[in-house]
Amino acid sequence: MHAWPASEVPVLPGQGRDLDIHDTATGGRVALAPGPVARLYVCGITPYDATHLGHAATYNAFDLVQRVWLDTKRQVHYIQNVTDVDDPLLERAVATGTDWTALAERETALFREDMTALRMLPPKDYVGAVEAIPKIVPLVERLRDMGAAYELEGDVYFSVESDAHFGEVSRYDAETMGLLSAERGGDPERPGKKNPLDPMLWVAAREGEPHWDGGSLGPGRPGWHIECVAIALEHLGMSFDVQGGGSDLAFPHHEMGASHAQVLTGEFPFARTYVHAGMVGLNGEKMSKSKGNLVFVSQLRRDGVDPAAIRLALLAHHYRADWEYTQAVLDEAKERLARWRDAVSRPDGPPAEDMLESVRVALADDLDSPAALAAVDAWAEEQATRGGTDEGAPGLVSRTVDALLGVAL
Repeated sequence: MHAWPASEVPVLPGQGRDLDIHDTATGGRVALAPGPVARLYVCGITPYDATHLGHAATYNAFDLVQRVWLDTKRQVHYIQNVTDVDDPLLERAVATGTDWTALAERETALFREDMTALRMLPPKDYVGAVEAIPKIVPLVERLRDMGAAYELEGDVYFSVESDAHFGEVSRYDAETMGLLSAERGGDPERPGKKNPLDPMLWVAAREGEPHWDGGSLGPGRPGWHIECVAIALEHLGMSFDVQGGGSDLAFPHHEMGASHAQVLTGEFPFARTYVHAGMVGLNGEKMSKSKGNLVFVSQLRRDGVDPAAIRLALLAHHYRADWEYTQAVLDEAKERLARWRDAVSRPDGPPAEDMLESVRVALADDLDSPAALAAVDAWAEEQATRGGTDEGAPGLVSRTVDALLGVAL
């Protein structure tokens, strides 16, 4: 599966700062110290309704992670998956009378267009669940043969009790896990399971649903969590630097994926750091497909909104914060974009080296994008009120905003 084209990232003078970031698994800050190639896995969309602002906010956060790493002169090996076969996708296809493959292809294509417009850096490897099935089947067979998985009426479940580290990603108690499992694709009430939390590894073929050759597992399709494990192990290996996604993925998705991988390999941890973005709300509720309270990037673009303004609206909120989208949020972003463009359009201006350093410091501090915006705001305000004589300053500001914030002025 192909990703989307990459926009060129300007090289800035000096050296970027290493990133301190909040780790869900420890509940505190960690100093990221990747090697020459930083390894990042971010869970992708289930392509039946893309791309709403909640998606965009999540991918914006991890785009900033990449940009901070690139500014330290590292390379980045970034992986993103597409869950192009799963219950929600199949249910939407039936409800709309659409072929499920056509639906997945259409929404994935739209997602690529939105990511391109928003100047999100593409993954090096963009992998669909369907194309990963040949890698998934042997992993499920191995877990079964190890005694870490069991069959129930043809379906294959993972035993969470096989991983001594289960629960260490989300740090939730059993009651909370049970509630979230029921809300987020699990089936804790199914009779016959060894543990209500045990997740599905392989879904036996159902009438009217797509299925593939599962070898000794029989015909079926993969469960949700094992998909990302197979892709991550294939392309990044164990103990990669950051596993990322929205905060609703901490449990069960990232918890279960970590356990699958740790049992399969006998190594710990699956990822060194787990980073989660906050939720975006609309009309008092989390923006979600199930509620239908979605603001789509593509619709905003069709309405003539500059993608740079959409990106500034996302950057105005700290990535870990839950926040509510309003027209006022977008209007403020449009005004900021106009001020910045006016400021850099002049032939000279006040020195911008301190602005660059302030943006670097802000982003290294747990991706504090509001503080980074404030640093550029301060330079633009000085430009508007006092001007300056540094001929290189407007260009440096433009390159800084492009390289570190992904906004083209």
